[in-house]
Amino acid sequence: MKILSISDEECLALWDYYVPGRLAEYDLILACGDLNAKYLSFLVTMARCPVLYVHGNHDVTYRTHPPEGCDCIDGQLVVYNGLRILGLGGCRKYREGPFQYTDQQMRRRIAQLRWKLRWMGGVDIVVTHAAPAGLGDAEDRAHWGFESLRELLDKYRPQYLVHGHVHMSYGHDVPRVLEYRGTKIINAYERYVFEIEDPPVELKRYGQVIYKTKFRNVETLMERL
Repeated sequence: MKILSISDEECLALWDYYVPGRLAEYDLILACGDLNAKYLSFLVTMARCPVLYVHGNHDVTYRTHPPEGCDCIDGQLVVYNGLRILGLGGCRKYREGPFQYTDQQMRRRIAQLRWKLRWMGGVDIVVTHAAPAGLGDAEDRAHWGFESLRELLDKYRPQYLVHGHVHMSYGHDVPRVLEYRGTKIINAYERYVFEIEDPPVELKRYGQVIYKTKFRNVETLMERL
């Protein structure tokens, strides 16, 4: 499965200078926050796949004018074409405003999903806005990472964690890809493409079929149950 990840800055080649068919090769688009809602709506219109997104700390307008045609996975565990995808938007709290959390608040958000993660047998891709602490974050308070996200990686060992928030333009030492205990951590600033092996057609857990065939619409675990 070929995945386009995007964050923080709109890619001119995919919007202002878009050429028909440029998005045809992608099987899924993951948006990691702080992007114009109209940009995401444009992408989902032109692509042949869903756009899944989480909130960035600057996505205040999403509360009244969310991206049309896209699926918000913030605070949810979803399955798409057999991939288990967990969304955790927002950044470390550095001032008053929405989509900002203390580390303890983020830890509680993760705890609320614990039984779903256990029932699903883990997660394949974690989509966040902020980075885990010490793994692609920055030293200023506004861009500190979450210790709780690092704990999530330690416990569930997903194949990928995709984040934004730390712009590649901040400096030459900002890493695009890191590896941590078997997890690839990707900074999706502007855009980054990666591929993940398609999971088996059928995944069974406790004797129940969670998904069986590929489907266009993204469904939460609760909806499938």
